[in-house]
Amino acid sequence: MNKRKKNLIIIQVTLFLLGILIIIFTYYDRNQTVDKTLPSKNQNNISSKLNNQNNLEGDVFYNIKYSGIDLAGNRYILTSEEAVNNNINPELVNMKFVEVNFYFKDGTVLNVTSDKGVYNNKTLDMEFYRNVEAVYEGSNLFAEKANYSNSKSFLEISENVVVTDPKGTIAADKLFFDIKKQNLNIISFNNNKINANVNVK
Repeated sequence: MNKRKKNLIIIQVTLFLLGILIIIFTYYDRNQTVDKTLPSKNQNNISSKLNNQNNLEGDVFYNIKYSGIDLAGNRYILTSEEAVNNNINPELVNMKFVEVNFYFKDGTVLNVTSDKGVYNNKTLDMEFYRNVEAVYEGSNLFAEKANYSNSKSFLEISENVVVTDPKGTIAADKLFFDIKKQNLNIISFNNNKINANVNVK
């Protein structure tokens, strides 16, 4: 074997050993970095948060529709673009982009829309929040929250309530409508006045 071949073999063996050392140190450093930046306590916290979130939320459904009759005998149709059931309380359904139509016995229709909502498929109670809008017989209502209790027969509308009607406008903190007694209470908090603009013509 001549001197040139010996030099070539020595260079190849040296490069091979150098490559192995680089690989070993590269992976060794990565393991050390992961251990330093993500200790086992943080891993446990992240795992528990993920598990809690998965326990609360269940399956996701799209374009859902519920229909039924409330305790007063009025028919309703509730639709939502997206809904998630609740693993802890299976009767609760969290919804996005909600719309419900109530068809009353006298032939009138109440339409309610909101960005989010919660439907109880056992009690038939409904909650609406964020950009709540309602239309009934030419009157428009705007608020941030509405709660329809089928089990207790009331409709409560709150947070920045404004009602516009051909006869005028009303702004209040809360409206409470007793369905059984057919009474409407207009409520203002902290001694605020109820703003009303009535057209007497």
